[in-house]
Amino acid sequence: MPQAADKTGFKPKVIVKRLLTSLPERSRVVLESRFGLGASPERVTLEAIGKRYGITRERVRQIENHALGLLKRSPAFAEAEAAFHELERIIDGLGGIVCETDLLNFITSDPSMQNHIYFLLVLGDPFKYRKEDDEAERCWYVDLELANKVADALKRLYAGLSDDDLIPEGEMISRFLKELQDINDKHRNTEVLKRWLSISKKIGKNPLGEWGQAHSPNVKTKGIRDYAYLAVKKHGSPLHFREVSSLIEKMFNRAAHVATTHNELIKDGRFVLVGRGMYALREWGYTSGVVRDVIREVLRKEGSLTREQIVEKVLKERHVKPGTVAVNLQNQKYFRRTKDGRYTLIK
Repeated sequence: MPQAADKTGFKPKVIVKRLLTSLPERSRVVLESRFGLGASPERVTLEAIGKRYGITRERVRQIENHALGLLKRSPAFAEAEAAFHELERIIDGLGGIVCETDLLNFITSDPSMQNHIYFLLVLGDPFKYRKEDDEAERCWYVDLELANKVADALKRLYAGLSDDDLIPEGEMISRFLKELQDINDKHRNTEVLKRWLSISKKIGKNPLGEWGQAHSPNVKTKGIRDYAYLAVKKHGSPLHFREVSSLIEKMFNRAAHVATTHNELIKDGRFVLVGRGMYALREWGYTSGVVRDVIREVLRKEGSLTREQIVEKVLKERHVKPGTVAVNLQNQKYFRRTKDGRYTLIK
């Protein structure tokens, strides 16, 4: 309770108790059960309450709605006006529109106290909520125009993301700001914008704080291969699979057995084997295949080259010795040495 009082300036349980005492007993018990306002914070379903009283779930819903209507016309409701204004101030301070979980957790971590705050939100006139759907989390707002602007901006922001995008938080916030129009300067701060981003179910953040499409494995990490991708990407250069395993444990505090990590790297098309046990990201431009395949790709792109030129280009793709490249060039099934000492592909 002290935590909630610190954040709200009032005592939610005291106010709710005053409100409920003005109701008939059955109406009071229904609201206490539905919102978890009694001894237990567990919220009871319409069906369970109906069985208790021998009535239908629809009848329970009618009792609930009628009881809320009675409370709005009660003297206790008018007496709670200061509390409603304080909750309105908190929502506005959090950005004017905020996810329900973020709002309740901001006020208090106590489940019972959260239920009492939620009840006041449902009852209070200033507060409107947007239902959870496939695109957005359930959230509360006090300004419909602002809520619509944020929702539309989130949709446009998502539409501009590709499947593989991983965007640093600062850049993501800048992009988001470009999609928002005519918003109050008080909302143009990082914390508010991050809260607004969290409303979207389509946009997400990975453990490294990079943003992208929420369904992408680069954001929604599900296993070792996804953690390996993030670790190698963050490192910025090829790594041995043992180093990848160690980096996963260090960066994400997650157990990563060396053998398991190696197996996942082999199976994942995002990685390219560039040396003995060394892996790079395909998106860095590395060519897949053995050294011979890399030589063939180099000659296909560049035309005839000297051995030194070929070695230089292959070593940018593979962590091997120059002699390994020279040995592969002797394969007359694929390569031909011209009179001027250059190498070409055999067609």
